[in-house]
Amino acid sequence: MIGRLFKFHGGIKPDAHKNESAGVAIRKAPLPPRLVVPLRQSARAGASCIVAVGQKVLKGERIGEPEGFLGTAVHAPTSGTVTAIDSCPMAHPSGLDTPCVVIEPDGEERWIEHATPFDYHNATREQALAWLRDCGIVGLGGATFPSHVKLGRGSGIETLILNGAECEPWITCDDRLMRERAADILAGANILRELIGARELIVGVEDNKPEAVAAMQAAAAGTAARVVAVPALYPAGGEKQLIRVLTGVEIPYGKLGADYGVQCFNVGTAHAVYRAFIHGEPLISRIVTLTGNCETPGNWEVAIGTPVEDLLALARPKADTDRYLMGGPMMGFAMPRLDVPVVKGTNCIISASPRLFPPAPPELPCIRCTECAKACPVELQPFELYWFSRSKNFGKAQEYHLFDCIECGCCSYVCPAHIPLVDYFRFSKSEIWAREREKTAADQARERFEFRNYRQEREKAEKAAKLAAKAAETRAKLAEAGAAEAPAAAEAPA
Repeated sequence: MIGRLFKFHGGIKPDAHKNESAGVAIRKAPLPPRLVVPLRQSARAGASCIVAVGQKVLKGERIGEPEGFLGTAVHAPTSGTVTAIDSCPMAHPSGLDTPCVVIEPDGEERWIEHATPFDYHNATREQALAWLRDCGIVGLGGATFPSHVKLGRGSGIETLILNGAECEPWITCDDRLMRERAADILAGANILRELIGARELIVGVEDNKPEAVAAMQAAAAGTAARVVAVPALYPAGGEKQLIRVLTGVEIPYGKLGADYGVQCFNVGTAHAVYRAFIHGEPLISRIVTLTGNCETPGNWEVAIGTPVEDLLALARPKADTDRYLMGGPMMGFAMPRLDVPVVKGTNCIISASPRLFPPAPPELPCIRCTECAKACPVELQPFELYWFSRSKNFGKAQEYHLFDCIECGCCSYVCPAHIPLVDYFRFSKSEIWAREREKTAADQARERFEFRNYRQEREKAEKAAKLAAKAAETRAKLAEAGAAEAPAAAEAPA
């Protein structure tokens, strides 16, 4: 047992609403009439299409090749026919389009031939990381950061932390996964530990999940892994917050856990790693919580690319449902439309109603009560950031560490003036990023202009030099000819 647990600054205790969906075993969602598989599963992980319309694909077959350093492969979630390759709306507050491969399932679920298991013991580190990339493994805690990139940073890692905190209200997909597949999760965690060379493995689970804690402890019995129940305090599931609670190490902004000898992975990611290495399976499905204002809340194993509108039918939303949230109520977002697909980062869809989620009261002026600062787990001064954001004083906002904000929503939750503080901070960040992109584009345009002028001047100088050399050569030839003619003229008879 770990002798001491530490505490991060601030935090809140919202109503958990876990029991609504946690009491039922994971069910397998049926395949929809069509799967819409985005080639870009997140802002980071992109892939280029390698299939064509009309092509037959098998379950697990690669349909997207990794693009760039952060790219990960994308695979067919089932066997069927590619019916379209088009831009489709994505699961994002903006509702913007992203390139997608549309597959019509044939109902046969025929797997592509794949080698199992992957012998990571005898493979090089580079081969193991390439396997993760080619299996499309990303973080399943919400950030969807490519796992092969995160593991690639792992040098000098002493401690591997497995994150089973799942602190966001309503979400229970990790809870059910730990209850039902604890041994597989631990097997995946040990693969991760071996890949990064960590000395110890700690599993952190919030103490409001006693069944999950017991299941993980039973799976870890007789091993070096330690399963620790941590106090239920939002956002204890944040990576830096959980590292602080379990180790006492505080990771400053701009630094990573790896810089301090600690790596943190979600339990769902560890399970996906296990499936990839032991069964040779790419990431083509995930557990999704369906909860809220519905008749049959629970957790389903869902094929990536399943349209949300098809998935919601399984939960049977009630008639007074007025909107749907993807993710939790603290860090999730209201879905602008339902014809978007489930992606690798989709952990929860909440059916919302005015009863469960009453409309926010009118926003009142900030009275600088500092309740937001007391709740902030990153020890910021949200009330100051609010004023800078509102006045568009983005320079000052950055001075007050705007980008330290993890957008957990604690400040908005406790604000007595009902100010949607996180919305202001997201606005400021997006404006700063937009200005940086504009500046970068302007700098690149200036560099291109200056280079073009330099090239034109250089070409002009080279041309002038060539003309001058040619003229000098001509003059020299004329001078030689004149010199040769002079003696002949002198010798000629008068």
